[in-house]
Amino acid sequence: MERNIVIRHHDLDLTASIHYPEQEPQLAGRGKSRTPLIVICHGFVGSRIGVDRLFVSTARELAADGYMVVRFDYAGCGESGGDYGKEGLESMVAQTRTVLDYAMTCSDIDPTRVTLIGHSLGGAVAILTSVRDHRVKSLILWSAVGHPFNDIIKLTGRDKYDQAVIEGQADHLGYSFTPVYFDSLGNFQPFQEAKQFGGDVLVIHGTGDDVIPVDYAFLYQKVFWTRSEGRCDKEIIFQADHTYSNGSHRRELLDKTRQWLTERNVAQTDWQHWMI
Repeated sequence: MERNIVIRHHDLDLTASIHYPEQEPQLAGRGKSRTPLIVICHGFVGSRIGVDRLFVSTARELAADGYMVVRFDYAGCGESGGDYGKEGLESMVAQTRTVLDYAMTCSDIDPTRVTLIGHSLGGAVAILTSVRDHRVKSLILWSAVGHPFNDIIKLTGRDKYDQAVIEGQADHLGYSFTPVYFDSLGNFQPFQEAKQFGGDVLVIHGTGDDVIPVDYAFLYQKVFWTRSEGRCDKEIIFQADHTYSNGSHRRELLDKTRQWLTERNVAQTDWQHWMI
């Protein structure tokens, strides 16, 4: 079952879609368990739909696997209120935490299985959120941004940043970006903050990504490996582009994501039973 809702964040309305699990979130022979939660964080000027319905497909497949999935539009994107380029990454992290607040009350959520899936800039936001919100237990990063300022300026063009500084705003794809937005991108360094997250991580990237370099996947894995706790797995999809628009690449992306989640759930359940 799916339903669309509105989540209040300060004076903004964030539009979200909730996908309820289609089966009991349990492993064969283990008995009834609490519901695992996944929240999807979209990228720069994106939406909860995703390019070619990427996030819709993802949410429906994961719900069929027994997860409750929430995908939402950041302020000023999709159907949410507000102006996207008015605020910055701090606001996106805060919005993600507000969505988590709501999602944690929607069902009997298993607090040990709360996952953020972040694509592109949403990957950076997912990392920043996980460091600040210890309810997040695992991360799945799809083609994640590593240097927010440089990566987004590459997309908009340096002239947009210069125009925003001089005139107070600049138009890009119909969105009005302020200096506050651009400056916020330079205030955060996901590569440096990533080592503060103690949970498990899956990093996926395509070699055909001409938006965010595939090298970031290797750098993220190196950073996550320096931690004293938490595992990090990396999957590279040959020739896949930034949005996994090819059918076989998308299938591989979703299969690798689902397999990793299943393996993590098995390990978590075995550990819980061993403790008992």
